[in-house]
Amino acid sequence: MSVYKESLELIKSSHYILILTHINPDADTLSCGLALSNFMFENKIKHKVFNKMDALPKNLDYLSRFSHITNKLPEFYDLVIYVDCGDNKRPAIEIKEDVKIINIDHHASNDSFGDINLVDDSKSSTAEVLYQFFKQNDLKISPNTATCLYTGIYDDSIRFSTPRVDGETFAIAHHLCNCGANPSTVADMLTRRESLAKFRLLPLVLNSLELHFEGEVGTIYVVPEWLKTTGADYRDVEDAVNMVLSISIVHIAILLRPTNGKTRVSLRSKNGIDVSKIAANFNGGGHIMAAGCTIETDDVSEAKQEILNFIKDENGKKF
Repeated sequence: MSVYKESLELIKSSHYILILTHINPDADTLSCGLALSNFMFENKIKHKVFNKMDALPKNLDYLSRFSHITNKLPEFYDLVIYVDCGDNKRPAIEIKEDVKIINIDHHASNDSFGDINLVDDSKSSTAEVLYQFFKQNDLKISPNTATCLYTGIYDDSIRFSTPRVDGETFAIAHHLCNCGANPSTVADMLTRRESLAKFRLLPLVLNSLELHFEGEVGTIYVVPEWLKTTGADYRDVEDAVNMVLSISIVHIAILLRPTNGKTRVSLRSKNGIDVSKIAANFNGGGHIMAAGCTIETDDVSEAKQEILNFIKDENGKKF
């Protein structure tokens, strides 16, 4: 029996299913959680989609069952499904012992922690992996589920632009459109509903730009005071790191965000540079061209220097 069919049998035989999405949620983790939620709701399978955060990305509120995501764990569950979690710590909760686990993911760092693992790091998104669950089991994909899956693929592949996007990715997108996903609507929802606060924040963040190693590494940061002044939140700064990477001479872009006594670091790259190795050195993870980690200080200058010191080797050359 394939892992896809085994997963479906386990889902059907479970009494209550807990679907876990990761902290600091992005479109891939939430859209996968909601794709499963719509499928289970349509088939009268009891479940909850959990995310620990108090606030979720508002630009995903068009996804069906978005309002049903909860930050309260149910008292009983006998199956846990992790979606888009590179390890079992990403949801930032402790689950009950002796429950079965299905692990659905596309991170290379995933160590197959589930009883059943649907993990394929060749895919552009976890949504593309989850699509195979539906395809291999010959399951009907409703318009609501199709929209969720298309959203995850579209967003995590950075609008079909990352190296793992291939002909199969577009074939999947085409099938999801036939199932009811509307590409224009998804693009509008994700890219044309920006807050005014974001545009007040971005100039402050971009003004912090520094170039290192003859311009091949660019760093920016955001501080809590700027968020208070503009009324923005940390999600409003996420596009800035990709803007820095779009500079022709920059090969690695780094965004630093101090929070709760630590500094969260987002890393992006191009030209085949593997920033997941940088993240791994600081107990983080991610993909070759997009990764993240946390530095144990909220001093942005100190955190930035730690990252830059690792990027260069003992001879002073870039990573």
